[in-house]
Amino acid sequence: MLWYKSWLETRWRFLIGAGLMLCSAAAVVYTWPTVQRLMPLVSDVHVSGELGRRIKEAADLAREYRGYIWSQAFRQNLSNLGTLFAVLLGTGGLLSQSSGGAALFTLSMPVSRKRLFGIRAGAGLGEFLVVALLPSFVIPLLSPAVGKTYSIGDALIHGVCLFIAGTVFFSLALLLSTMFSDIWPPLLIALCVAAALGLCEQIFRGVSGYGIFGVMSGEVYFRTGHLPWLGLLYTSAVSAALLYGATWNIVRRDF
Repeated sequence: MLWYKSWLETRWRFLIGAGLMLCSAAAVVYTWPTVQRLMPLVSDVHVSGELGRRIKEAADLAREYRGYIWSQAFRQNLSNLGTLFAVLLGTGGLLSQSSGGAALFTLSMPVSRKRLFGIRAGAGLGEFLVVALLPSFVIPLLSPAVGKTYSIGDALIHGVCLFIAGTVFFSLALLLSTMFSDIWPPLLIALCVAAALGLCEQIFRGVSGYGIFGVMSGEVYFRTGHLPWLGLLYTSAVSAALLYGATWNIVRRDF
């Protein structure tokens, strides 16, 4: 019953997120032929400075299919959408329902607060796992339609990186939701934190592969073939700490 209740609370966010991730992955694959037809035009563009460097990097990556999929899907579209839906799935919960009395009814059930919150967190994480991994199956499946192949193993590794690092934003939104009764402050604060972290990674390009978005995109794996163990470990630790803080807030709160 409690698992089903958590599903009912977040099902539309989950379904919309899954649908948009699938559409985004499919769009990147089907855009490949068009990008290749435009590549000769990019070589005639001469721009200096940081903008020129970025254009050259994007063009170099897009010349071969694996680099194109990573740069357009895993580094950009899927990481951005994944962050958004991690926050949306984490936002809400017991306190956001208090105005309607649902929170008090739930808390009156013969179940500990820790278990109630654990089920809410577990349901959200399960939904986010599905959202993060779906493109890993879509990209290899659709690639033959444009005359290319993509390793399902590579796609799954990038999907796992997206999930593990993205849980930081899910856990942050869940923690903030234990501090506010309204849904909007946790949502906006978590998204602002994500934007600030992304900006920092753009400024400090030398360590971007180990920043949270670098870990989400699996940049280290793409460039070296090695899993970003350090990034996966520290993002897992941060997520665990945020979830612990959220649980502690719920347990000690006087309703």
